[in-house]
Amino acid sequence: MTSETITADAAGTWKLGDLSVSRVGFGAMRLTGSAAFHHGTPSDRERSIAVLRKAIDLGVDHIDTAAFYFSATRSANELINTALAPYPEDLVIATKVGPFRAYDGEWGTSARPDQLRGHVEENLRQLGLDHLDVVYLRRMRQDSIAEHFGALAELREAGLIRHLGISAVEPRHLAEAQAIAPVVSVQNRYALDRPDPEADELLRLCGEQGIAFVPFYAVAGDAGEQGATAAHDDEVHAVARAHGASPAQVRIAWTLHRGPHVLAIPGTGNPGHLSENVAAGALRLTDEEAARLDAAREHTG
Repeated sequence: MTSETITADAAGTWKLGDLSVSRVGFGAMRLTGSAAFHHGTPSDRERSIAVLRKAIDLGVDHIDTAAFYFSATRSANELINTALAPYPEDLVIATKVGPFRAYDGEWGTSARPDQLRGHVEENLRQLGLDHLDVVYLRRMRQDSIAEHFGALAELREAGLIRHLGISAVEPRHLAEAQAIAPVVSVQNRYALDRPDPEADELLRLCGEQGIAFVPFYAVAGDAGEQGATAAHDDEVHAVARAHGASPAQVRIAWTLHRGPHVLAIPGTGNPGHLSENVAAGALRLTDEEAARLDAAREHTG
């Protein structure tokens, strides 16, 4: 694959409400350091800015971020604002609210419903926007999301938010949210090496309702916050060799193969990896290759 010449439109498009986006976007978590949050070494600022500008050059029109994406010296939202404002008209920026991190990086008590406006306004301030395209309620283990989601729905009515999503949820939470306001996307952990029947059910429900399903850690897998996994199944390596691709590209291609409503948001602070991630949108798995990868995933479980 010739990564440098392939742009995001090779993956096709999907809609987040009335906003059309390419199915390969960009996750901002890894902009701030070698691993997420305070786990790694803070990133070089100019390199992170260059990655963001290169993403736009490659046709990326969907960036996923959050105010709690920061390391000891870097803020993802501030980097996005510096690199890209004034923003391209077709750029969709999605944020998440609910979790809270103090300035020292420690996780604090997640937001009460009446505190979510402050979370939304902090994202607006950091990004330099007057409204947010998509805001996810990131569930923090609460049994019901109705009160929190209802608070975001009020902010949507007030014009601070254009569309709503939910994250880290179970299938029942989708119905709970949909009874309050339209949900345009669901963002859950989902990866080739992490079989999860509940997430598979959510993916199916989203497909039936025309809702985007947006996996996170699809490339990182079990490595999660630490970055991309180096542990790839033999079948992943075999498919990668057949396509002249990297294992990470195969993982992204498998993610997209799960349905036309599935979006990928791989993150990186490396310009070369960015090109490879975007180029993965052009990799088309055969049904036989997808079946082999699916079987390997089930075996993992």
